[in-house]
Amino acid sequence: MKKTNTTSTREAWILCLILGVIMLNFPFLQIFNTGRTLFGIPILVFYFFVGWPISIFVILLFVNRLQREEETETSDDEEQS
Repeated sequence: MKKTNTTSTREAWILCLILGVIMLNFPFLQIFNTGRTLFGIPILVFYFFVGWPISIFVILLFVNRLQREEETETSDDEEQS
């Protein structure tokens, strides 16, 4: 069971990495690189200011989940001993 949790978490990390790289590559940057503004901020800059904190928040969620899984595994191991 530990193997499955580790594998699914690793796959989720890899998926987030791939999505982050895609978000910072040509097609998406070209889509948001227009002359338009949103609240007086160019859309590309707004994309970075919104996308970056969202990426950090997703990483925070993963780290918290990993910590909870480790705490659960440690408490389970102590109970079995």
